[in-house]
Amino acid sequence: MYTPAHFAASPEAVDALLRQTGAAHLVTSSSDGPLATLLPFVYNPGVGEHGALQSHMARNNNQWSSPAIGEALMIVQGADAYISPSWYASKAEHGRVVPTWNYSTAHVYGELVVHDDVEWLARHVRQLSDQHESAMPCPWSVDEAPERFIAGQLRAIVGIELVIRRVEAKTKLSQNRTSADVDGVIAGLRSAGDAASAADVERARTS
Repeated sequence: MYTPAHFAASPEAVDALLRQTGAAHLVTSSSDGPLATLLPFVYNPGVGEHGALQSHMARNNNQWSSPAIGEALMIVQGADAYISPSWYASKAEHGRVVPTWNYSTAHVYGELVVHDDVEWLARHVRQLSDQHESAMPCPWSVDEAPERFIAGQLRAIVGIELVIRRVEAKTKLSQNRTSADVDGVIAGLRSAGDAASAADVERARTS
């Protein structure tokens, strides 16, 4: 990934991106060519040297049963947004401004491990659902569904774990703009209703 120094993600930013993002694209190379699937995941920092992204996919998806050639990749994408040059204070000063796109992303590489094990899967889906249900007014629990129904659902999926070897991450959040321009970007994003992207720019300026 091309990453100018001022857009390089800090370890704290990478950790936040892996913990807060809900899904990522798993990309593998197989004898039949590249394969990709969007998967919900949980970040488990306690696995291996660098942690792991744990997920699952439908048993009928042939990506899990097609041996990966080389490293597997999961592309984690944070908030992203169009940045209008009209938001920059420097537009009124000299006019030498153009549109751009702000985003945070991590390319996570590692060894792909398949878990065709009902106990691993049961722990995983419980952790995944608990992570997302915690913000709900009335959180749902796996225990609320009939046991036989859950058992059937677990038989229809396969566990996927990317044991991390390295991460390439980029936070392109207006760090190359003046303070006045950054103020304009934050205000513009908020006025557009994109509070998440505005908060990312605010965090990047103070880190």
